[in-house]
Amino acid sequence: MKKVAVIGSGSWGTALAQMLTVHGHTVRMWARNASTVAEINERHTNEKYLPGILLPQALTATTDRAEALEGADMILSAVPSRAVRQTMMDFASYVPAKTVVINVAKGLEDGSLLRLSEVIQQCVPQCEVCTLSGPSHAEEVAREIPTICLIASQKEEIAKMVQQEFMNPRFRLYTNTDVIGVEMGAALKNIIALAAGINDGLGFGDNSKAALMTRGIAEMMRLGVAMGGKAETFAGLSGIGDLIVTCTSMHSRNRRAGILLGQGKSLEETLAEVKMVVEGVNTVQAACHLAEKYQVDMPITQAIHDVLFQGKNTEAAVLELMTREGKSE
Repeated sequence: MKKVAVIGSGSWGTALAQMLTVHGHTVRMWARNASTVAEINERHTNEKYLPGILLPQALTATTDRAEALEGADMILSAVPSRAVRQTMMDFASYVPAKTVVINVAKGLEDGSLLRLSEVIQQCVPQCEVCTLSGPSHAEEVAREIPTICLIASQKEEIAKMVQQEFMNPRFRLYTNTDVIGVEMGAALKNIIALAAGINDGLGFGDNSKAALMTRGIAEMMRLGVAMGGKAETFAGLSGIGDLIVTCTSMHSRNRRAGILLGQGKSLEETLAEVKMVVEGVNTVQAACHLAEKYQVDMPITQAIHDVLFQGKNTEAAVLELMTREGKSE
């Protein structure tokens, strides 16, 4: 069993911390807010992010960075994509050489257009970085509903080590060395989930959602392969698997946000109602820049960008997609 530090106290970080503690690891979480730390330590809950879940008494939390990482064999980075760089810079001096840092966030860094494992490697060059991804709602993992994910690292031995330590009868992990494909699938599917939610908010049906998901995975794969990922990765857990769960479940913040947008709410109203980070909103601008850089056609992604940031009407965006020039599949 390992000593694991979890940086971040959102739903996914908390669910993984709970799971690892239940299965014998020593886990300490780091949270920015003292009130969150007190709630975890004293009431053994995190009601804002995992309502109704009782956390193990052995799971502890702190606001002190050095204390959080003291003696840790592995570190989970579980902060939103937009916070990864600053958070990793803040923690870098506390990370010993060769420590495994596992990124569990799904997104891209706006501006640099870097994948999140690249951001972590820049900020903490002495670490061994890998990525955990796949179809995984925190709410279900916290309730021990069987879940299958994957762990991606360019070094297969690192992926296998994490696989061995994290797997249990309710949480299965596969390994993958295609870090580019895994991270791009994880990031881009949130944009398509926004589109699927807009579909639902507009009152459209299964035909249109199936088309969005199918054409969505096609453009996700086009960009991922252009960046050096493998096409087959997008047919796996971090591609079509994650896309299915994010486009169809009400646990999905991105789908919920899309529903509100489809019902006519503004982006500001939507984010205020969802109340948690909607990674697809953070990712879409970077995805459009990458599509331009690699000269990849991504019409659904561009349409979502125009709805979010150019004020385009959702019905008009759908009409434009439907009336594009005819092509072969």
